[in-house]
Amino acid sequence: MKVEQLMTRNVKTCTEADTLNRAAQLMWEADCGFIPVISADGNGKLVGVLTDRDIAMAAYTQGKQLWSIPVGTAMARNVIVCHTRDGISQAEAIMRDNRIRRLPVLDDQERLVGILSLNDIAREAERETAAGKRAEVSPEEVSRTLASVCQPRISREMTAVA
Repeated sequence: MKVEQLMTRNVKTCTEADTLNRAAQLMWEADCGFIPVISADGNGKLVGVLTDRDIAMAAYTQGKQLWSIPVGTAMARNVIVCHTRDGISQAEAIMRDNRIRRLPVLDDQERLVGILSLNDIAREAERETAAGKRAEVSPEEVSRTLASVCQPRISREMTAVA
């Protein structure tokens, strides 16, 4: 199974020049916690990603109103992606290795065309299991990916020492 078969299309996006208030509004309206950031020139090129946590931490650390903070100051610029023709198992491996729940999906011209989330993969595993189909997306792999993604970034030993 390919990423393009499971990914969410028609993704809400913002640009670096948009405010965090606009990004938060888009997240609220789309019931999501992740917004890809594309270049303002309209070419669809991905330049970053923004999470609801990024918004909260930017507001906290900068002590400003959301409408006064540009997305470009809070977004992650080092973005891990996958492509439409990648296999789901390949995308899961990327998620596991990078401990991330969502992957922007790019086309052959490197333009944003969707998002693949761990939720998308888990729902497909459940559909296949419920239908009694030979699982292309195994519940065991989903569980393994989720366990990896949920690992704390700072080990308990390090926090106990600090």
